[in-house]
Amino acid sequence: MSQRIILHLRAETKPLEARAALTPSTVEKLLQAGFKIYVEKSSQSTFDIKEYEKAGAIIVPEGSWKNAPRERIIIGLKELPEQTFPLIHTHIQFAHCYKNQAGWQDVLQRFPDGHGLLYDLEFLENDQGRRVAAFGFYAGVAGAALGVKDWAFKQTHSDSEDLPGVTPYPNETELINDVKEDLRKIANNNKPTVLIIGALGRCGSGAIKFLQDVGIPDENIKRWDLEETKPGGPFKEIADSDIFINCIYLSQPIPPFINYDLLNSETRKLRTIVDVSADTTNPHNPIPVYTVATVFNKPTVVVETNKGPKVSVISIDHLPSLLPREASEFFAHDLLPSLLELPSRKSSNVWTKAEKLFNSKVAELRRQHKL
Repeated sequence: MSQRIILHLRAETKPLEARAALTPSTVEKLLQAGFKIYVEKSSQSTFDIKEYEKAGAIIVPEGSWKNAPRERIIIGLKELPEQTFPLIHTHIQFAHCYKNQAGWQDVLQRFPDGHGLLYDLEFLENDQGRRVAAFGFYAGVAGAALGVKDWAFKQTHSDSEDLPGVTPYPNETELINDVKEDLRKIANNNKPTVLIIGALGRCGSGAIKFLQDVGIPDENIKRWDLEETKPGGPFKEIADSDIFINCIYLSQPIPPFINYDLLNSETRKLRTIVDVSADTTNPHNPIPVYTVATVFNKPTVVVETNKGPKVSVISIDHLPSLLPREASEFFAHDLLPSLLELPSRKSSNVWTKAEKLFNSKVAELRRQHKL
């Protein structure tokens, strides 16, 4: 090893975020490779702190990363709380500040203020430009699950009621059984038609698998990707479906997929939109009919329409937390090979590209400040 790496797994603070960037099994593998690892106690992680202790990690108090020595690399998943103190460490996390999201300047500014460094998990890519690790598959699973739950709820309740809040499931089998039970309550064994955009990606494949697992007929699942969306939206086919699931990765401005004209059509069937991508604050959001990011304890927001039955949007930006243990293991398994390259990261394309991107975004921030 050219350098011994010290990782500090911080406790997540986002409400109902039960996932972890490192699982006990990956901690054990990293320790075997010569890493030193601190793990914070967590009041919301799906993993018991004793599992990390058994794996060999050093257990420290929740939030202790703030005062940790500078040489520790702080690893987590979701964005840090909205505070202003400078960040002196190297951080590995999803920061949600590289695509001009609302408030991105304030989020990013903390790193140069403290001479810290951000390796954004969303932009860790291999030589082929593909992300080395992503939660997309389980985001699709969870998005499809909540989409079907919301549609089924609307079949048995009045439009004055909204889908109740949900909490994480211990495993995928229980989630499948719960959604199957929702579908059993519907008269005549009706099943929804579902249109998925981004069906060929990780997220889309997760959504398709879940829909099949709960008994949605294959002919009811419309699979769209680049070829089908090439003409540009809006698309009437979305309004003609019961559920629309958006699984695309938004990298450039595109025409909207759906608009108010389609939602106010007298023939509209659409009842539920699941925006798995959750680009709520992105100025180029292709679903410009809502502005509110939803959460697990209030999973839907109603779209204001003039005609037809109620249509709701689910736009939870950490959907895989519905299955936190499986999603974490899946993600950490894919991230592990890149983490093992950290000791020689100056010669690792994954990490050098991520650092170069960080520096370019900081330079962009400085240019804006000069304007």
